[in-house]
Amino acid sequence: MVPSEDAAPQLDVDQILADPGVRIVVCCGAGGVGKTTTAAALALRAAEQHGRRTVVLTIDPARRLAQSLGLTELDNTPRQVKGIDVEASGGELHAMMLDMKRTFDDVVLQHTDPTKAAEIFANPFYQAMSSTFAGTQEYMAMEKLGQLHARGEWDLIVVDTPPSRSALDFLDAPARLSRFLDGRMLRLLLAPARSGGRSMFNLVTASFGMFSKVVQKVLGAQLLTDLSGFVAALDSMFGGFRQRAEQTYRILQARETAFVLVAAPEPDAVREAAYFASRLREEKMPLAGLVLNRVHRPVVPQLDAEQSGAAAERLAELGGHEATADVLRAHAALARQAVREQQVAARFTEAFPAVPAVSVTAQPADVHDVDGLRTIGAAISRS
Repeated sequence: MVPSEDAAPQLDVDQILADPGVRIVVCCGAGGVGKTTTAAALALRAAEQHGRRTVVLTIDPARRLAQSLGLTELDNTPRQVKGIDVEASGGELHAMMLDMKRTFDDVVLQHTDPTKAAEIFANPFYQAMSSTFAGTQEYMAMEKLGQLHARGEWDLIVVDTPPSRSALDFLDAPARLSRFLDGRMLRLLLAPARSGGRSMFNLVTASFGMFSKVVQKVLGAQLLTDLSGFVAALDSMFGGFRQRAEQTYRILQARETAFVLVAAPEPDAVREAAYFASRLREEKMPLAGLVLNRVHRPVVPQLDAEQSGAAAERLAELGGHEATADVLRAHAALARQAVREQQVAARFTEAFPAVPAVSVTAQPADVHDVDGLRTIGAAISRS
């Protein structure tokens, strides 16, 4: 017998959204499993059904969230969503999309004087790092989450984590950036600046001269000069990066945070969800449950694939029942798909039997408006 995704404890999403002690919901999982839609649906439901002043932060470059909420655009500043049904609940919904370069720029402006900030902004290495450096998007998502939390304006913050190669990048990026900033090479690059501001290429010592020549051959003199200038300019901010990352990490471990894993009944997506669940357990972070999206269910579940397939063959032999036979064949294909999906989902529920789960039936079309988000929200809450 194939275990069903319903064998896991039932995830009570409404209990999470209505709990005033829960201030952050983090939707995480592999790319392409419906994280953005799930995050928007949860945020909308929190505002409409539970009267919470909610902001949803997305990192979705395709701008699907803006379109589904009826907004022409989203940017790094929360925008209130109009036209939703909050008259009875008194809630509010705001939405924003992470701009990682602008967030990095804001951090620099907040923690340096205007002259130093202008120097940093003009540095080519900073321009590249703030736009394309691996892990910058994930780190800035953490920065923005920390900023929103510190402002204290929201009852609930819903985070749609970045569409990374791995969902774990959201948790690992701050540590990677800290290792980069603390790395041996950066300390060597910073030594000339701390010794009086001389260029590293004018620092003539036996120990450092050989190092600089080797690195210049590997990286190129101009890149090394840019990197040295970047490190010197940001020296006073390094501790702040680490401190804020650690603070946000502690927030993610607190009871005010609820992680919601989002997956589709596909091997890679479920494997990614299992990796994330293991990591959350190791880091003592609160995992609320699993949302399994795009699940297929036969309309007549008591009629299995073998029975419907055999019936289709008998009708084909009799002749004159082509339409009915085609329907039975389609049902057989859907029943087989449902069994495969249950088998895939069982890999997670068997590994994490205590993690609550809820499955959402595959929709006939993509969600593109508020009504569609309400439909998803209701499906997740099973109400």
